[in-house]
Amino acid sequence: MATVTFKEDIVCNLAGNETNVGDRAPVITVVNCDPMLQDEQVGGEGKVQLVVAVPSLDTGVCDAETRRFNTEAASLDGVEVVTVSMDLPFAAARWCGAAGIDNIKVCSDFRNKDFGNAYGVLLADGPLAGVLARVIFVVGKDGKVAYKQVVPEITQEPNYEEAIEAAKAATNA
Repeated sequence: MATVTFKEDIVCNLAGNETNVGDRAPVITVVNCDPMLQDEQVGGEGKVQLVVAVPSLDTGVCDAETRRFNTEAASLDGVEVVTVSMDLPFAAARWCGAAGIDNIKVCSDFRNKDFGNAYGVLLADGPLAGVLARVIFVVGKDGKVAYKQVVPEITQEPNYEEAIEAAKAATNA
């Protein structure tokens, strides 16, 4: 079972089926906040997706990360950027409006935790049990995971440059 840390000293186990580079990306339905409550598909073939899992948009690190990917998405031709959290779509929509998020899809896994379980990124224990770990996947046009970054410390930001480069490379594959 994979683990991450929270505030450097609390070890948190990740639940679900671990999805790794080269695996077929599970096709999962999450709930979009714009248009409100619309089903949105993560995974599958035919397009490149940069899928960003965050614990909650209402934290400083998740806020900064989602804003950064929203900015970066404008220069990613042929890449669909999707941020997934456990935030309710109503709260996510308010946050997106206040943050000016308009280049990415912001979705919720609140209904059944299907994304968290299928991709193996659901925090199973610790103070944040039940939310998603900070993980980035790039799904290629072939429906396979081309890149995965598990941020080992939940309170730290990911390696943006590496994720963006992986998404760009997947458009040329």
